[in-house]
Formats: sequence, C-alpha cells, structure tokens
Amino acid sequence: MRLTQTCYRAHDPRWAFSPLSGEGAAIRGARFNPKDVPALYLALSIDGAVTEAAQGFGHRLQPLTICAYDVDCDGIADLGGETGRAAHGVTLEEMSAAWASDLSEGKRPGSWGVYDRLHGAMNGIIVPSFANGARAEFHNLVLWRWNTGETNAVTVIDPTGRLPKNQRSWE
Repeated sequence: MRLTQTCYRAHDPRWAFSPLSGEGAAIRGARFNPKDVPALYLALSIDGAVTEAAQGFGHRLQPLTICAYDVDCDGIADLGGETGRAAHGVTLEEMSAAWASDLSEGKRPGSWGVYDRLHGAMNGIIVPSFANGARAEFHNLVLWRWNTGETNAVTVIDPTGRLPKNQRSWE
C-alpha cells in the first residue's frame, strides 16, 4: 500500500539535528530491525510519538523535540489489524515479542522475523504501538528504506529552520 500522511517523532534533543536518520535504531537493533540495519520509526499521531518516547514513564517525561514529517511511501505492509497481518503471514504474538529482553539475554528477538520475511519486498510496515501505556489506536510506521525515490519520500517539516544543524547546538 501507499501511505501519504503526516507522521511524528519525539527525539532526544541531542539528536534532533539528524531527524531523518535511522542510525540510532541500527546501533543495537530495535523491535523490527536487526542490529546494523537502519530503520526510521515514526508514530501516526503526536500522542503516539510522545508515548513511544516516554517508554512507559509518562509522569516523568524527559525533554523532547517533536518533529512532524510529510510521508509519501509506497511498499508499506499494514500490519495494524488482523486482516493485514494474516495477508503477510505475521502474528500479533510475533510482533509483540519481548525483543529487548531477548537481546539482553543474547537471543535473536522473535519480532525480527517480521523484518526477515518482509524487508525484501516492502519498504516498511505499519504496526500497533507496543509502548507501555499505548492506546489501541496508536500505530507506528517503521521504514527500512526511505528517500529512495519519488514515491518513497520522507521530509521533516521545518520551514523556518528551527532544528539544530549539528550536536554543538547543545554545548
């Protein structure tokens, strides 16, 4: 499917100078990307972005830089509902696997199986939010490939250039 909409991401301000980078997710891997594979994780709503960034500690929210993105990407598998998951041979149990625990125990996370099966044919996936405290309507877009063509574009919305240009902005 093709997704054309505004998405959101709540950044640690120290890394807001590189809002289109997926390198942070590549450092050790994340729920839907193995280590050394960049991935751009965006929420489909502002509330969802803040919930993801809060990591279950919404009452003790750290400083964040919230960015909006214009997204126009094709090759997206919608795994947000049972019909889409069934069409792609993915289960909710597989997606919701305790990936961080698996990594800390030296195991390969079960949720990386979604990447293994879909990354060759898809640019990304829409998934439910698995963040602690997420509401049922919170969904995320996980991109394995972006900005590779006209119908695979992600642009941060920053018309007045407010985002920092490098990390020295925080010194």
